[in-house]
Amino acid sequence: MSPRLSLAFETGGLSLPDGRIVVLHPRADADLSALPKDRVTIVQPFYPDYAAWSARGYDCSPTLDGEFAAAVVLLPRSKTQARALVCDAAQVAGLVVIDGAKTDGVDSLLKDLRKRTDVSAPIAKAHGKIFWFTSGADLSDWAAQPTHVDGFQTLPGVFSADGIDPASRMLAEVLPEKLGPRVADLGAGWGYLSAEVLTRASVKELHVVEADHTALACAQINLPDPRAQFHWADARDWGTPGCVDTVVMNPPFHTARAADASLGQAFIEAAARILSPQGTLWMVANRHLPYETALRAAFREGDELAGDARFKLFRAARPSRPRR
Repeated sequence: MSPRLSLAFETGGLSLPDGRIVVLHPRADADLSALPKDRVTIVQPFYPDYAAWSARGYDCSPTLDGEFAAAVVLLPRSKTQARALVCDAAQVAGLVVIDGAKTDGVDSLLKDLRKRTDVSAPIAKAHGKIFWFTSGADLSDWAAQPTHVDGFQTLPGVFSADGIDPASRMLAEVLPEKLGPRVADLGAGWGYLSAEVLTRASVKELHVVEADHTALACAQINLPDPRAQFHWADARDWGTPGCVDTVVMNPPFHTARAADASLGQAFIEAAARILSPQGTLWMVANRHLPYETALRAAFREGDELAGDARFKLFRAARPSRPRR
């Protein structure tokens, strides 16, 4: 969190009521020191951040449940998700505090809220604003609504919420008919690639691994197949008893707004770790991402398949890195 929260307490007139405080979606590097830790519940659906807060001794949950005296909303980038979080906060807490950067649409949200309820004077600092209001306004039209795309359900804030990701579609088109009996989809999102995998009769067991609890909940709806096993986990250190025969993946490559190729490289290392000695990785990536060196280091065999100007496809086999 920015220094805006501390400033709101010190000079802005913000005072928290007695009782529990819920903080919605704080990243692992957020500063919550201005809040009384023993009264705070953190709602964080992204597993790496959830694990970081849990390790610090905070009460954590991937979903919002219960009633609270106050809620602190840290705005995400998605406009629809931000409004859904504010709606959720107003339904469970008497006081709602909103903190966000200008690049995350805080000015637009403040303008919209002023049309609906009385809002405190905003405090501007560090390229963002913080403000608060007392619950009572009807924000029900901001509630999260499922989107249905080609028979799949998504929710605001998940990756590719408005349609099938073209990179994943491209990878699905080159997957062979036989994938082996045990397959893992690392960073499965709402389940498009997993659904393609489950069309293969050779697949007896599919591990759907996703760090976003909201996306995984969508995948559970989208994949009503008893062969699918769902894991809310960080794919970079997830493990399964025994090895898998095949890994498919369209790994993430962003940390906040910045591109971070090390994420995909860590996914490649994870795939090599969980694959059997003769196992195969099928992967798609944006054309500019430098994954070739990581693939050569982690696998004895590798080929770049036909892609296009935006995306490249890889098949890698026989992992060379030491497994678990």
